Amino acid sequence: MSHAYGVPDDEASIATLNRALDLGINFWDTADIYGSGKNEELISQVLKPNRDKIFIATKFGFVLGDNKLSAFNGSPAYLKKAVEASLKRLKTDVIDLYYAHRVDPDIPIEETVGAMADLVKEGKVKYIGLSEASPNSIRRAYKVHPIAALQSEYSLLTRDVEKEILPLCKELNITFVPFSPLVRGLITNRLNTAEIKEGDFRKNLPRYQPEHELNNKNLSEGFAAIAEGIGCTAAQLAIAWVLHQGHNIIPIPGTKRVKYLEENAGSVDVVLNKENLEALELLLKKYPDTGDRYNANNLKFVDRN
Repeated sequence: MSHAYGVPDDEASIATLNRALDLGINFWDTADIYGSGKNEELISQVLKPNRDKIFIATKFGFVLGDNKLSAFNGSPAYLKKAVEASLKRLKTDVIDLYYAHRVDPDIPIEETVGAMADLVKEGKVKYIGLSEASPNSIRRAYKVHPIAALQSEYSLLTRDVEKEILPLCKELNITFVPFSPLVRGLITNRLNTAEIKEGDFRKNLPRYQPEHELNNKNLSEGFAAIAEGIGCTAAQLAIAWVLHQGHNIIPIPGTKRVKYLEENAGSVDVVLNKENLEALELLLKKYPDTGDRYNANNLKFVDRN
């Protein structure tokens, strides 16, 4: 709504937030870096008068200022300043779920999570989470304080978490929160990568470059055909597939438009059978040249320790 994807439209975004409440969608995800704080301020307009109806999650760590993911600070000192700023922008006394947006390689995860645990004791945060953390970091963090949620990218085209992360989340009773379940719009069969404009986050990501355009066009068209056969849209099928992977999974597709919100909400009614799942796997094998999800600059913030 405020960051990375085209021009913000606050009026449309507010309408979408209000419609989300009507639909019973009350788990909202933001971060202080989104629009350099502007997204938290935007959400506060609907959050404050409906505080008891919304479970709000936000994140800290990326250094504010240039609205780019250029530096990360997971220190306790930075955390204390960041949480106060987020509370103020959100116009709330408590954040339901507070994530470390990444794992700081220069700060022991125990220190970061220990400081986050202090926020729980102080009543400023109810639950704490991690984002894009490795299995080792998750286990180390969990020894300091229970981790309620782990957020990482997960979709039909991004499945790194399946080997270790998903089983670990089930083992430790951690809710898994997949971001970009729609592959940043690629799998909806509506995205023309050649028309992505400057300033759009996807412009510099490998998956959306010309060398992968034909493969991904064929893939998304085939995916849409499978969805049509099931009786749903491509977006609904993509989210339904993610939901199908476990009962501890809450995907967070992003949109600023009511029509896409309503479409996404319909994914919970899509039932997938063995034949559907096999057809999807065959399609993915047919068009494997999808491209990497991140470029080198983005990958350096993904915890691999």
